[in-house]
Order: sequence, then C-alpha cells, then structure tokens
Amino acid sequence: MSLDSSLKSKGGLKGKRSVLTRAERIAKLVAEKKIDTQKDGSLGLAKTLSR
Repeated sequence: MSLDSSLKSKGGLKGKRSVLTRAERIAKLVAEKKIDTQKDGSLGLAKTLSR
C-alpha cells in the first residue's frame, strides 16, 4: 500500500518557527543588553518575539 501524494510532506520545516531555543533567546537578550550572563542565570528568561 503506498502513501497518497497529497499526504507527503514537501517542505519539512521551511515555515517560520514561533518559538526560539534557549540558546537563541540568550543570544538575543545579550545582543539587546537585557541580560548579563555573569550575574543572571539561565532560568526565568524574559520572553522574546521571534520576528
């Protein structure tokens, strides 16, 4: 039994992600100077938009 062509995924993850990984969030906050990696921990990070 074969898979119908309409059910196959063609693009994979080409769409825009709405969630950043922890490393991406930390890098973005450091670039915006909203977090100091020496003082602040990685828990309780501020929310960031992925635009």
